[in-house]
Amino acid sequence: MDSNQSILESALDELNVAFLAKLLRPGEESYDNVRQIHNGMIDKRPELIACCTGVSDVVDAINLGVDSGLEISVRGGGHNVAGRAVCDGGLMIDLSKMKGIYVDPQARTVRAQAGVTWAEFNRETQLHGLATTGGAVSSTGVAGLTLGGGLGWLMGKYGLTIDNLKSVEIVTAAGEILQASETENSDLFWGLRGGGGNFGVATSFEFNLYEVGPTIIGGLVVYPFDQAREVLKFYRDFTAEMLEELTLFAGLIHAPDGSGTPMAAILACHCGPQSEAEAAVEPIKTFGNPAMVELGPMPYSMVNTMLDDGFPKGALNYWKSSFLSTLSDDAIDTMIEQFSSCPSGMTGMVVEHIHGAATIIKPEDTAFPHRESGYNLLIASVWLEAAETDSNIAWTRETYNILEQFMATGTYVNYLGDDEAAGRVKSAYGDNYERLQKLKTRYDPENVFHLNQNIVPD
Repeated sequence: MDSNQSILESALDELNVAFLAKLLRPGEESYDNVRQIHNGMIDKRPELIACCTGVSDVVDAINLGVDSGLEISVRGGGHNVAGRAVCDGGLMIDLSKMKGIYVDPQARTVRAQAGVTWAEFNRETQLHGLATTGGAVSSTGVAGLTLGGGLGWLMGKYGLTIDNLKSVEIVTAAGEILQASETENSDLFWGLRGGGGNFGVATSFEFNLYEVGPTIIGGLVVYPFDQAREVLKFYRDFTAEMLEELTLFAGLIHAPDGSGTPMAAILACHCGPQSEAEAAVEPIKTFGNPAMVELGPMPYSMVNTMLDDGFPKGALNYWKSSFLSTLSDDAIDTMIEQFSSCPSGMTGMVVEHIHGAATIIKPEDTAFPHRESGYNLLIASVWLEAAETDSNIAWTRETYNILEQFMATGTYVNYLGDDEAAGRVKSAYGDNYERLQKLKTRYDPENVFHLNQNIVPD
């Protein structure tokens, strides 16, 4: 037994006395289930998984990792496509059992622990007809989405997820428990609003809530693929001047019946009064010759599930993404041409429109700097068979490279994959990167938390 292993075993003997949850080793029951995350391409095996139930467990787990020299990864919802939530041969700090959600309907606030998903979050807040901007896929974790910025269905009216964040509880690499807000550790609070998991383990989040639902106007309209050009041009023109209450995504998708038939779609969420919402979405419902119209009154919580079936847990995922400098006719034509040769009947190209409240924040006011009205393009390749991996990755890379001529320099950090070119993290933060480096140096100078889209200490 080498010295590091001896240190680890000694620390484990001491920790087992106090640790409230499970410490899992390879071969133990539930180890394989816990180490598996949403993206089936990721198959890593930690030396140890610390299944935390509270902040004290998190503190002990961090101390164990630092003292024993184990590489540390942190899992919240385990949804991020890059797969940094799990490590090979190190310590995985698993927060997925930390499910506390505490709603204050009078103050219109909520505090959620780091293992909560957006489906769970919405279930609790919608009991009171309240919501905040959350993930477009309900199985996404609250922690990961928030720390990266948080594009979502309510961002036109209420801004990004981080714009509704009141405070964060975080445990640093030194095992110190901090509260971060506008009035307490405000520099850290700035960095946590978009800076990812670089500064410590965030254990809970407090948000502002708004009156939304429980019934809103939402859903989708799907068109035959031969109308895709007209649909995307209509989407571009319609979103040029749009109400804050309405958020629209568009996409090139495949029919959900398993046939692999390519189609075009517009997805909508209007969070305002129903009478106004019906009139606002009527032009979408009546445009072109749709194959399916499912746009009308629906529970708000269902809006966050519209894309769920396209991203089943365990499917293999490889994504490329960037903000667009223009959604020009040439860009639209290139998207359609490339999608025609897509090798997987599960893959989609999603265009997310950012406007309204998400764009009134100054770029320097949060770590997330992308505050201009415009579009984000996500090429989300999804497939089921490992034998198809090479062809799907090759198509995604080729498509991204061809579309790069239409892209802006910035990118959304939550969509970055695990094989991005050098400099992509910097492009996610732009002029804010240097300030983030200084924060990283202050709170994690040894870069203990580097299994993320890493900001390197200066």
